Amino acid sequence: MQIRAIKTRIFRENEDLFSFVLKHVKNISENSILVVTSKIVALAEGRTVPNFGPKERERLILQESDWARKTNLVWLTRKDGMIMANAGVDESNANGQLILLPRNSFKSAELLREKLVKHLKIKNLGVIISDSALMPLRSGVVGGALGYAGFKGVRSYVGERDIFKRKLEFSKTNIADSLATAAVLCMGEGREQKPLALITNAPVVFQNKINQKELNINPAQDIYAPLFNKLN
Repeated sequence: MQIRAIKTRIFRENEDLFSFVLKHVKNISENSILVVTSKIVALAEGRTVPNFGPKERERLILQESDWARKTNLVWLTRKDGMIMANAGVDESNANGQLILLPRNSFKSAELLREKLVKHLKIKNLGVIISDSALMPLRSGVVGGALGYAGFKGVRSYVGERDIFKRKLEFSKTNIADSLATAAVLCMGEGREQKPLALITNAPVVFQNKINQKELNINPAQDIYAPLFNKLN
């Protein structure tokens, strides 16, 4: 698998994302996956608000959250079926504003994919809308797929056998978040100015229709359920 992070000029609010991608990403070939940071998707959708200070930021985080709990560093929140910091409300690289998450990252990924497939005259293309994500008890961010299109997001091993013929009962690989993490590592978190990445030769199954709920899990069945129950 190869990952190429792409340096671009600064993306402007309400700019056309499709044109921006075509200008900066060359040679998008069959069986590629395009990763787009959620920040420029949100900017393209005009998802910004003025930053009036900590109290207004906190109000906005709570408004954007399905569930929220204050911690010593951030608000731990649930949004769009994911646990994340501050409901995705971000002030980094925002030029004095607050940038929210895209309205519907799965829809944004599908719309961009449809335009690219038609324009490039290719069949198999994946699109991931990525964002930074946290892991319990681990320092630093990884990547997460807020939305994706064009490929199967989960690889299930349930019912298959391991090398010693033992039947696997629970094993699955989270393809979408794994690819997002690999791309975010190359795209960076600071002033790299690389909001796009192109992945080739990834071990994925391309398909036109996806199940947007395939990565979701019932909170009661989550391995961290005891932690969340304690917080509640």
